[in-house]
Amino acid sequence: MARPPRNVWKAIVVNFVNSLRPRQIRGNYMGTDVLGNKYYEIPPDPSRGKRRASRWFEPVIKENFEQDLPAEWQSWLRGRRETPPTVEEIAENTRIMLMKKENAAKLEAEKKPSKSLEIEAPKKGFDSYPNYGDDYEFHPGEERRNR
Repeated sequence: MARPPRNVWKAIVVNFVNSLRPRQIRGNYMGTDVLGNKYYEIPPDPSRGKRRASRWFEPVIKENFEQDLPAEWQSWLRGRRETPPTVEEIAENTRIMLMKKENAAKLEAEKKPSKSLEIEAPKKGFDSYPNYGDDYEFHPGEERRNR
């Protein structure tokens, strides 16, 4: 069964009329992080051909977009997660992060060498090179001469 031919002029007019419709410029407020950044989203609208959501943030200090963002919000901005992070989730991740820092500090304290095991500075000059003793010959077939 053959399809009816496309009407090019109709498509042009429909696209032109759709382009004149007002678009959503201001996004929906989604939340704030610990640093005070505000996050916004314009949801996807498949009827207009928009398949992905537009997400962005407003930094506390304007023009400072190169700051470190919390990992939860960064994954939401990049589209790796659908829903924005909750306050409980952020609190739990912060608690885990602090616990890891404490454990790392404890391990560092346990592994610190004591003052009695100080490392000697290497000697300078000819004796600073490795001395293998009698394991190797300097000249094949000759015995080693003592220095």
